[in-house]
Amino acid sequence: MSELNSRNQLKAGVILNYVVIILNTLVGLLYTPYMLRMMGQNEYGLYSLVASIIAYLTVLDFGFGNAIIRYTAKFRAENKLQEQYEMFGMFLVLYSIIGIIAFVAGLALYFNVDSLFGDTMTFEELVKARKMILLMIANLAITFPLSIYGSIINAYEHFVFPRVINVIRIILNTAIMILLLNLGYKALAMVVLQTVFNVISILLNYAYCKYKLYIKTVFKKFNWSFLKEVAMYSFWIFLFVIMDRIYWGTGQFVLGAVVGTAAVAVYAVAIQLQNMYMQFSNAIASLFLPKVTAMVTSNNNSKEISVLFIKTGRLQYVILAYILTAFLCFGDQFIALWVGPEYHDSFIIAALYFVPLTVPLIQNLGITILQARNQMEFRSILYICIAVISLLLQIVFAKRWGGIGCAYAVSGALIVGQILIMNIYYSKKQQLDIRIFWKEISKMSVIPMVVGSVFTLVLRFYYIDSWMKLFVWISIFSALYIPLFFRFSLHKNERALFLSPFYRIINKI
Repeated sequence: MSELNSRNQLKAGVILNYVVIILNTLVGLLYTPYMLRMMGQNEYGLYSLVASIIAYLTVLDFGFGNAIIRYTAKFRAENKLQEQYEMFGMFLVLYSIIGIIAFVAGLALYFNVDSLFGDTMTFEELVKARKMILLMIANLAITFPLSIYGSIINAYEHFVFPRVINVIRIILNTAIMILLLNLGYKALAMVVLQTVFNVISILLNYAYCKYKLYIKTVFKKFNWSFLKEVAMYSFWIFLFVIMDRIYWGTGQFVLGAVVGTAAVAVYAVAIQLQNMYMQFSNAIASLFLPKVTAMVTSNNNSKEISVLFIKTGRLQYVILAYILTAFLCFGDQFIALWVGPEYHDSFIIAALYFVPLTVPLIQNLGITILQARNQMEFRSILYICIAVISLLLQIVFAKRWGGIGCAYAVSGALIVGQILIMNIYYSKKQQLDIRIFWKEISKMSVIPMVVGSVFTLVLRFYYIDSWMKLFVWISIFSALYIPLFFRFSLHKNERALFLSPFYRIINKI
C-alpha cells in the first residue's frame, strides 16, 4: 500500500472508529434503559455475569492476535512475503487448537454452574446460565481459528472494511434485538443473535483477506525458533490481558458470588459507561501499531517516537477531558434519568474509574510503543501483580461496600500501577519525555478544571429532573467549555486539524 493510501486508511480508520464509538454510545444510552425494562434487573444481571465469566476464556488468545499484527507489519517492512504466509498457516493451526481448549474449558464451567452460583441464583436462573454458557463457548470455539483474518486486515492497514462491517453489525444487532424483546425473548436470545453476527463478521474478514488482499496460508513444518520468539512476545501481552480481565471482569464475578444478580446489574451499568469512556481513547491509539512497528524496525528514533506519544496523548485528551468534565458535572443526574435512581451507585463506581483511568488512556500509545519494541515484560509483570492485589481487595471490600468496594480496589490499583510506576518507567527506560507530556496536559487541564468547578457549584442549587433540563444544562456547559478549550488549550496546528474538515466543506460549496 502506498504511503498516501496508508495515511488515508489511517484517517478513515480513526473517523470510522469514532462512528462505531458514537453508535455504541447511542445504542448504550438509548437501548440499555429499554432492555433493562424489558428484561428486568435480575435477568440483565444474569446476562452480564455469564458474559463476564466467558470473557475469561478469551485470554486463551495468549496475545497471539497482537503478535500477528506486529510481525506482519515487521515482515512487510522487510519485504518478506513468504514468511508472512507461513506465519499465517502456523497461527491458524495454533488457534484451532486454542478453540478446542476453550470449548473444553467452557464445558467444565457449564457443569459447575450450580456449585459456583447455587447460593445466590434461583433454579430458573441456573438453567438459563447453563444455556448461555453453552452458546458462548461454541461461539468462542468458532471465533478463535478465524480471528487471525481480522488481525491480518489491521496489519495491512486496511482499517475501513472491518469498521464498516462493525457499523452495519451494530445497527442490525440492535434493531433485531429490539424486535425480539418485543416478542418476549430475553437474555438467551441476545446471546444467540450475537453468536450469529459474530460468525458472519469473521467469515467476511476471511473473504476479504482471500479475495482482496490475496492472503495465503502456507502449512509447513513449524519454525520452532520463530514460534519461541513470538511466544515470548505474546506471553507479556497475555499477562496484560489477564490483568485486564481481573480489573474489569472480576468485580461482576465477585458480586455475583457474594451479593447477588441485582448488585451485578448496578455494577454492570458502571462498567458499560467505563467501556464507552475507554473506547474514545482507543479509537486513535489502536491503529498505530503497524506504523510504530515500521518506525522501530527502520530507525527506532526515540525523539520521533516521543513526539508522536505527546501528540497522540494531547489529541486523546481533547475528547476525554470534555467527557470526564461533563460526566462529573452531570453524570449522577444522567444515570437517574437513564436507568433510574436505584442505580445511583453506578455513578460513584464510574467516577472512581473515570478519573484515574484518564491517565493511562491518554498514554495508551505507550503500550503500542512497548509492543513494537518487544519490551512488554516490565509492564505486564507490574500489572499482573497489582491486578492480583486488586482482586484480593475486591473480595474484601465487596462484602462491606458492594460494587463501590470493588471500585475502590480497582481505582487504587490504577493510581499506583498505571499512573505512578508506569510514568517513571516511560521516562527512565523508554526515553519518552514525560516531563513535557505532563507540562502539555497540565496546560490543557486549566479550562476543564475551572469550567467543571463552576458548574458543580452552580448545580448544587438546581435540581435536574427531566431530559429537557439536562439537555439545556449540557448545552450551556458545552457552549462555554468548547470555545474556551479550543482557544486556550489547543495549539495552533491542532485548531487547524479540527477545523480542516469544515474548511473543505466550505471550499467545495
